[in-house]
Amino acid sequence: MHQPNIQALTPENWKDYELIDCGDFEKLERFGNLILIRPEPQAVWSKKLSENEWQKLHHIRFKGRSATSGDWIKKSSNIPDRWHIVYKNKESEIKFRLGLTSFKHVGIFPEQAVNWDYISSTIKKFKTPEPKVLNLFAYTGGASLIAKAAGADTTHVDSIKQVVTWANENQEISGLENIRWVVEDALKFVQRELKRGKKYNGIILDPPAYGHGPKGEKWKLEDHIKEMMTDVVKLLDPEEHFLILNTYSLGFSSVIVENLIKGAKPDVKNLEIGELYLNATSGINLPLGVFGKFRSV
Repeated sequence: MHQPNIQALTPENWKDYELIDCGDFEKLERFGNLILIRPEPQAVWSKKLSENEWQKLHHIRFKGRSATSGDWIKKSSNIPDRWHIVYKNKESEIKFRLGLTSFKHVGIFPEQAVNWDYISSTIKKFKTPEPKVLNLFAYTGGASLIAKAAGADTTHVDSIKQVVTWANENQEISGLENIRWVVEDALKFVQRELKRGKKYNGIILDPPAYGHGPKGEKWKLEDHIKEMMTDVVKLLDPEEHFLILNTYSLGFSSVIVENLIKGAKPDVKNLEIGELYLNATSGINLPLGVFGKFRSV
């Protein structure tokens, strides 16, 4: 039986983002012109750069108050709370509005740029004139924006209204329009689309380990991902399609993702599995989730 290669992928040539260093449960990152220090539970090793270098380089540091929230400490009062960065690949250019949230996030997961490249290059290969793409657990819309910019009819689903509003803002500053915004529990939406007989050429899933729908629906990755995968593959167009599954859960390996995909779609072709990571300029690699993806072309 043919076994897919296990890959390790990191974004390349992104001028507006840089992981400078990581370690001691923190990461030092540049987004545009601003350098941030944020918590990073995966960084269990020691920092490569000295604490003095970290202090000298950074503009803003996140200080946790609890396990789920905290405050941003700025070196200077004229540092903005919001700013823009650009992502550009061979096919498309998109823009993001970043912001300092109380949950340590800034509105983007940079390692996902590898998946954005896969999305745009795949869409460009399709013969379907305006392929339909569904982005589930879609957050602030990086995958939605890149799909739309590549020419797809794009549907963006997330359970939190505020992040869908944020994604819409990213659409506007990227000079795009007509992404379909849906604030709903992802599993409920998929099941409804199945009943309607809908088909999609591309489906992107980036589920959290834990989450809640707009009506209090509970999502727990290990409890619901098998059902979700079984349902979403039925939405795929049989002729031209791609699917990406990305998971951050510390307990999930690429072999688990492979088994989930093969269980849902035994005849899967062109399957790739592996690990997403960021390569720090200090020379250390930061793992940030596992992926499985396949396409018909």
